[in-house]
Formats: sequence, structure tokens, C-alpha cells
Amino acid sequence: MRDCIFCKIVAGQIPCDRVAETDRVLAFRDINPAAPVHVLVIPKEHVADSAGDVAPEHGELLAEILAVAAGVAGSEGVDDGWRLVSNVGANAGQTVFHLHFHMMGGWAEPKTSL
Repeated sequence: MRDCIFCKIVAGQIPCDRVAETDRVLAFRDINPAAPVHVLVIPKEHVADSAGDVAPEHGELLAEILAVAAGVAGSEGVDDGWRLVSNVGANAGQTVFHLHFHMMGGWAEPKTSL
């Protein structure tokens, strides 16, 4: 997609702090972190605007995204507790309409509320 910031990151037009990468998935640090460890995990291909638009044909890609997120949690030292969040729609705080997940962790105190 021409104006999508995540597609531009994947294409190398906008720099990012890459954390992990596969042929189909990219993980990079959020530029405005909401947690001590905050990594975005995205498909390299522009897929659905949000998790609410994911279809059955995205099953293998979603499994790969989850595996990358778990791997990042391990490499970042937060595999003892982390969150995977996807905001669906502007009213939920979604600002980039390219399927993506926020892998967050590293709080000194456990978070008990969503």
C-alpha cells in the first residue's frame, strides 16, 4: 500500500530498529514505547487493516507472527510475562491500518488491568 508507514518500513524507505525478521514477518521497536520492552510485530505484506479483518487464509501467517512475538519475548528477556495486543479501529487507539501486534513486557510490577 502506497501511503502505509509500515509498508514503507518493510521496503526500507523508513528506518527502524529491527529486532527479528522472517521471510514474512518483521519485528521492530516501537518509537513511542508504552512498556520497557515494546516491539511491533507485523506481516511484511500489507494484510488487512486490523485484527478484526483477519480471514481464515491468514492462519499460517498469524501462527508465524505469534511465533516471532514469542521469540522476541525470549530474546528480550521478558518470556516470564508479556502481552500481545492489537488495537482494532480508531476508537480503540489504532493509528496505523496495517495488521500489527504490540509485544510488551518488562514491567517491574505485574500489570493487573487491561
